[in-house]
Amino acid sequence: MANHKSALKRYRQSEKRRTHNRVYRNRVRTLVKKARTSIQSGGDVAAAREAARTAIRDLDMAASRGTIHPRNAARRKSRLMKQLAALEAKS
Repeated sequence: MANHKSALKRYRQSEKRRTHNRVYRNRVRTLVKKARTSIQSGGDVAAAREAARTAIRDLDMAASRGTIHPRNAARRKSRLMKQLAALEAKS
C-alpha cells in the first residue's frame, strides 16, 4: 500500500477508473457475444444486423472513452461485419 499522500490519491483515482471502465468493457463483451450468437444462429438477418449495430455503437463508445484501444474496437467491428456480410450473402 502507498504511503505518500499523492500516491494514495493516485491509488483512489486508478481504482475508481478501473471500476468505471469495467462496466463498459463488460457491456461491450456481452453485446459482441450476443451479436455473434445472433449471426451464427443464422435465423433472422434483421435481428442479427440490429445486434451488430448495437455492438458496434458500444465498441465506438468504449474506444472514445479510452476503455479499450481504438484499434481493438476497429478489429472487433471488422470481424463482426465480416461475419454479418457472410450471413447476408448466404441468405
